[in-house]
Amino acid sequence: MRKKLPIGIDGFEKLRTNDFYYADKTLFMKELLQNWGEVNLFTRPRRFGKSLNMSMLKCFFEIGSDPALFDGLKITQEKELCKKYMGKFPVISISLKSVDGRSFESASAALRTVIGNEARRFYFLRESTVLNQEDKASYQRLIKVGADSRALYDMTEDMAAASLKTLSQLLHKHYNQKVILLIDEYDVPLDKAFQAGYYDEMVTLIRNLLGNALKTNDSLYFAVMTGCLRISRESIFTGLNNLKVHTISDVRYDEFFGFTDEDVNELLDFYGLSAYKQMLQDWYDGYRFGDVDVYCPWDVINYCDELLADPSAPPKNYWANTSGNDLVLRMLKKADQTTKDEMEELLNGKKITKSIKQELTYREIDDSVENVWSVLYSTGYLTGAHVEQADADIFGLWIPNGEIRKLFSNLVQTWFREMTRSDSARINRFCMAFPDGDAETIQEMLNDYLWDSISVRDTAVRKNRKENFYHGMVLGLLRSQGSWLVKSNAETGEGYSDISIQTPARVGIVIELKYADDGKLETACKEALAQIEEKKYAESLRRRGMKKLIKYGIAFCEKECMVMIGSI
Repeated sequence: MRKKLPIGIDGFEKLRTNDFYYADKTLFMKELLQNWGEVNLFTRPRRFGKSLNMSMLKCFFEIGSDPALFDGLKITQEKELCKKYMGKFPVISISLKSVDGRSFESASAALRTVIGNEARRFYFLRESTVLNQEDKASYQRLIKVGADSRALYDMTEDMAAASLKTLSQLLHKHYNQKVILLIDEYDVPLDKAFQAGYYDEMVTLIRNLLGNALKTNDSLYFAVMTGCLRISRESIFTGLNNLKVHTISDVRYDEFFGFTDEDVNELLDFYGLSAYKQMLQDWYDGYRFGDVDVYCPWDVINYCDELLADPSAPPKNYWANTSGNDLVLRMLKKADQTTKDEMEELLNGKKITKSIKQELTYREIDDSVENVWSVLYSTGYLTGAHVEQADADIFGLWIPNGEIRKLFSNLVQTWFREMTRSDSARINRFCMAFPDGDAETIQEMLNDYLWDSISVRDTAVRKNRKENFYHGMVLGLLRSQGSWLVKSNAETGEGYSDISIQTPARVGIVIELKYADDGKLETACKEALAQIEEKKYAESLRRRGMKKLIKYGIAFCEKECMVMIGSI
């Protein structure tokens, strides 16, 4: 029986004890110990293995952990390191990804619950012969969070700010061994707070929590934090002089988050899927971490799982569909013409050069569209590399792969529809030109829309994908007419027309779109009309009782289009 693919599994112990496939990243611990930092922050996009690596650290270092979890893995070849560190430390491990709420009070309660639940793992502290009564009372206050109806929150907000330090001190005293502290997704509470309007309060709480635990904690051996963004030192890391930050542009640790080419080759070979290597490269590779090109592991695992069930399954947007993409839409909504041109360059396979801020506050993100480029880079929507050795902030940026290009294309279409809806008179005039047979107005207005929008012209993008882009744009405009029945790729006649319309006045409209790579718009329009006739696309509309049939061939090339009407 072959190993299961670990879709959504971010617990190392669960993965290793339930026969899941594992891409060995255990030498991460060797590098972490050799390149010592008392407080280490790793920033990587979501779904690149941060939580699994944190769980691995806990399983390796924690007192009482099962060394058999690492049997056969690379770290066990480091005999002296394992002897010195494996199973030798108390470990506090929390994830802040669930710290959310509509108000600061509810988010603060969620944070205290997370800490209280972790403190309950050390229930033996209540009976410790090393701790005194005052110590045990402090511990008791940490664990009374949401479980005791008589004392719902014995852990006050001030206690919460000191809670990780308090728990560290208690464990240090009990074991006579300093503590390893793991904080996963440290920036999520700040993101949620910014969106919900209580950012200042949450910044204060997180600053105090981290300051107590990481800056003035004599019981700390070392700490590891992960997140998507590097929040500025002035925001929450004030006075923290022992912080080592490892961003996606850093060479060190570059192969330990995400799948390398070697990881993917081994996985595909293991499951007999090597024939799909090029497809995975085109769709899910292309991220640049330090000096290494990496794949998004979430995408690779999900697609391989689908291929095992259906060898003809096409690639899908897995990463893009795991979270909201409001950030890109926000950028498009405030975009000036320069930003539109830059987005167009990216969509067309080109690079743009930007000054990237590796350190931001959430409040700064919306200050300028230029700051949004930095966030898009940090969060995985774009990838890049330094272009000027003399200036570490200057990066060449590009869209990493087919999945993200499709995401951007879809979001541009969404933005375009929202933009055009704001001018209902203009869009109504455009739509009504179709049943009126007014090809001249359709062409003129489409050219205006193309000038205002973002087009696809990259020669590396397949022709049918370019057609799909313009197809989506036209379809979005036409669907603004709520009384029309507008179908995309509907079976009509002997094939599937691009767009078919039935109006209440029983006017049937067939539209075929073409992309003219050679710029010969008239030729492409004629090919579109010939296809309508050859495939008899209008016949089903005639059978449905349409009194009048109109056929349009529309051709695009970059920001130009031509519209021709067929014989009625």
